[in-house]
Amino acid sequence: MPELRKDPISGRWVIISVERGKRPTDFISPSQKRKAGGFCPFCPGNEHTTPPEIIAFRPASTPPNSPGWTLRVLPNKFPALQIHGDLNKRGEGVFDMMNGIGAHEVIIETPDHQLSLSTMSQRAVEDVLWAYYFRLTDLKKDIRFKYVLIFKNEGEVAGASLEHSHSQLIALPIVPKTVREEMESSKKYYDSKERCIFCDIISQELDSGKRVIYENDRYVALSPFAPRDPFETWILPKNHESYFYPPDKSFASLAEILQRILKQIDKVLDMPPYNFILHTSPFKEEMNDYYHWHLEILPRLTRRAGFEWGSGFFINPTPPEEATKFLREAKI
Repeated sequence: MPELRKDPISGRWVIISVERGKRPTDFISPSQKRKAGGFCPFCPGNEHTTPPEIIAFRPASTPPNSPGWTLRVLPNKFPALQIHGDLNKRGEGVFDMMNGIGAHEVIIETPDHQLSLSTMSQRAVEDVLWAYYFRLTDLKKDIRFKYVLIFKNEGEVAGASLEHSHSQLIALPIVPKTVREEMESSKKYYDSKERCIFCDIISQELDSGKRVIYENDRYVALSPFAPRDPFETWILPKNHESYFYPPDKSFASLAEILQRILKQIDKVLDMPPYNFILHTSPFKEEMNDYYHWHLEILPRLTRRAGFEWGSGFFINPTPPEEATKFLREAKI
């Protein structure tokens, strides 16, 4: 059973997950991985090697856990948290802990091993976003869960253990510290000015244009004013939306801007490894006037070392204004 433990000094929660150490890829050297290439559990025909699918986009004529799908969602075979059981919150002196209860799922974005979010069809990207929304909607029915973090690790440097394009989600019994800090800071700003800080930033950035990479009818892609990493990019809805959902029952505009930004990043940085994270309001605070859901895309171009880990500061060698210029001018 995994365990969640709280650092009593920082308030940070840590997942102690011994099951994750059982992943066979953890014990294979990079050269062996290349030699062993050819078998991929996410490719069509290998459905029997994965846990049973939770949902799949497939013709009605094809049975579950068989080829014919265009997208599959399934439990992670080596989950960080366990779906079954009670939280059993408890203390040990000054230390707080609970059972590692949660959901850990994989979204296989395409049956084609060679495609990525930047190269698949825009409609397929829409389907990925719909899968995110469907899983968020379903998992919030579980009263044990307070938050679902959706993320993508693209490339081995970014944490991906399989090449086949996929993203993941982890449902948590607590709100992550980073999200809680964003929420608290946004609420403080709203209490002072009665305006959403995200809406104010979007308005100011659209007026100045200095860090606007691209915009369409509903969304804007920005280089944040104080980026942690070179070419960090945020995608936000232009209108105030506190939680992730499809306005007018469509993700077409979001799929368009997401794919365009990933194509620009691939073009400028030669297909770098990257992470993206979806930050949305916690389940119990979905409807609010002060927080704004957003996607954070972080190319993995630099390594964090002792100063960054010890201080919480980030050293970024590329000004966001310069990164914006490179991305905006990329020919795709």
